[in-house]
Amino acid sequence: MQVYREMDIGTAKPDASTRAEVPHHLLDLVDPEVEFTVAEFQEVGVVVRDRLRAQRITPVVCGGSGLHFRALVDPLDFPPTSPKVRAELEQRSHQELLTELETLDPHAGDHVDLANPRRVVRALEVERLTGLTPTDRASSAEGEAVRRYLSAVPLLVLGSDPGDDLATRVAARFDRMLDLGLLDEVQRLAPRLGRTARQAVGYKELLPVVERGVDLAVARDEAIRATLALAKRQRTFFGKDPRVHWIPWHHDPAQRLEKAMAAVEEADR
Repeated sequence: MQVYREMDIGTAKPDASTRAEVPHHLLDLVDPEVEFTVAEFQEVGVVVRDRLRAQRITPVVCGGSGLHFRALVDPLDFPPTSPKVRAELEQRSHQELLTELETLDPHAGDHVDLANPRRVVRALEVERLTGLTPTDRASSAEGEAVRRYLSAVPLLVLGSDPGDDLATRVAARFDRMLDLGLLDEVQRLAPRLGRTARQAVGYKELLPVVERGVDLAVARDEAIRATLALAKRQRTFFGKDPRVHWIPWHHDPAQRLEKAMAAVEEADR
């Protein structure tokens, strides 16, 4: 979500002094009205990645979105989209779409979450546009590489275990955002937030406050719960990646940094 201009506080975007000290990339790419897809992020990001590597600069990819991370380091292929085809599919019942997908591809369930209507719609949209079923795509060379976590570039992946007191830290972090003016930021941007930007954690929960007068305390609790749910999904996503070297949690950031640098030095040997 840091690709969106003006969505600064709620995305924990690095401030101007930090960005002056350390060059940051892929921030402030588009206005919040734009529906910026992962495929578009990949297109821009791979160019930046390869330019830095050509200059013998090692890019550091950091953040929580597993899919966007893999779009930068793995040979993920994003098939085309068609709003018209998707709209037609979305008019039909989930069961009807599920039956069609399983008829086209009896093994679709091995590659698609069939309980997720959006995933089923997307699978059928791709089949309409490319003729490829989920099994077809998974059996390609790229699909095999992605499934086996074979990266497209050399990389070292470090993950920081969040420890046992995550809920307390998440609550404190969100309260700091509110103190910094997150509610004002949401109110200012509300008329301009597109479909994707409106789903950003924190913004999504505060929008009812500025649009319908929902109590801020209720929205705060919802945002904290949503953040914890997101953290759980992130841990599940990255927990499946065998490339991740996990750094044990320690309350002292210096201790975590020391262990992270030890892992980097070990990888350089």
